[in-house]
Amino acid sequence: MNDVIEDWEPFYTATAGSPVRALCLLAIDAAGDPGGRLAVDLGAGAGRESAALLAAGWRVLALDGAAGAHLRIEASVPPADRNRLSVAEQSFAALDELPEAGLVYAGYALPFQRPEVFARTWSLIRGALRPGSGAILAVNLFGPRDTWADDPELTTHSLEEARALLDGLQILALREQEREGVAVTGPKHWHELDLLARA
Repeated sequence: MNDVIEDWEPFYTATAGSPVRALCLLAIDAAGDPGGRLAVDLGAGAGRESAALLAAGWRVLALDGAAGAHLRIEASVPPADRNRLSVAEQSFAALDELPEAGLVYAGYALPFQRPEVFARTWSLIRGALRPGSGAILAVNLFGPRDTWADDPELTTHSLEEARALLDGLQILALREQEREGVAVTGPKHWHELDLLARA
């Protein structure tokens, strides 16, 4: 996958029981009534954001390339909601298309793609957001001063580059922050960009 995190199991273990990420909650709030629409959770990981989207009334397509992802994601979802959940266990590099969606969420997943895979995936994401539909896009990216920014297997963006990715969308929030913290690999300087936009 990349040199930073080759085995995602320790990450899933370390983050078990963590709250739903704030950006996902903002996206749910911004989208309003799902009205039977589809939400796509890219890099769904342990499935807690997929579960939150289902709880808010969305149909959910959860996509993750890690081995056993479907088992983790399905286990995170109450049985009563599973009929509205579809899981695709595949990498972004193998992704050919995305369905039209009312909400696309990618929490800390897209930066872990090589630049050419990121560009192709971003094109698919934009294609899933029908112009004028009001669909919501919520994405976390890494900035160029992140500890992991030099890894050629990852993709980073400056604030200006992130803004360009949202061209043609209504930007609801574009936040840049830097902090010292830890990752599953140890101490880390985080340089993060949070993007929230409406089609």
